Amino acid sequence: MKILLFGATGAAGSRIAAEAHRRGHHVTAASRGHRSTNGITGELAQATVLTLDASARALVAEAAQEHDVVVAATRPAPGRERDVEALTTGVADGARRAGRRLIVVGGAAPLQVPGTPQIALDDPQRIPTAIRPIAAASVRQLEILRSASGLDWTYLAPAADFGPGPRTGDYRTAAAALVIDEHGRSSISMEDFAIALMDEIEFPTTRRGILSTGY
Repeated sequence: MKILLFGATGAAGSRIAAEAHRRGHHVTAASRGHRSTNGITGELAQATVLTLDASARALVAEAAQEHDVVVAATRPAPGRERDVEALTTGVADGARRAGRRLIVVGGAAPLQVPGTPQIALDDPQRIPTAIRPIAAASVRQLEILRSASGLDWTYLAPAADFGPGPRTGDYRTAAAALVIDEHGRSSISMEDFAIALMDEIEFPTTRRGILSTGY
C-alpha cells in the first residue's frame, strides 16, 4: 500500500512511518520544505520525500492520486495553532478531489469524558492550560472534517496522555469517548498509537467518524 504522510518527521508521524515500513507499505513523507525533512533518519530514511504544502489543495490532490491513503499527522509549532485550519482544509479537500481516504491524527480534546457531559477540552485534569491552544485547534480539525461532504475520513484520537513510550501492541478503542483505564488514567504511547492507526488503514472500522485509542 502507498501512504501519503504529512508530518512524517514529527513525533507521532515518524512512528507511523516506521510502523508502516515494518508492515511492508511504502511511505511518501510530505512536508512544505527541505528544512522540515532534515530529520529523516533510520527506518524513515527509506521513505520517498516530497516537498508539498498541505494547504495547497490542488497539489495535494495530484499527489494523493498516486497513493492509496492520505494520513495527516501535522502539528504546528506553539503560537501557530491557527495553521491547523488551513492545513486540515487543504489535505481534506485534496483527498476528496483524489477520491482517497483521509486519516487525521487528531487530539483527545473533542472526546467525551466518560460519566460526564463534558468533553476533554473542558476538563483541566485531562487538558492542562498549557496545551489548550493546540487542543482547541484539534476540536476545530474535527469540525472541518465533519463539514466536508464527499470525503472518506477517520479522526483517530489518542488518549489524553500521549507521548513516546513502549511498543506493546496492546490498545483499546472507543468511538467518541476518551479511553480510560481502571485507575482513571487515559494514556497511550505513540508507538502503540501508530499500530492502531495502521490497523485501521489495513482493516477499516470507522468511516466519517471518530476512533479514539488508549489502554
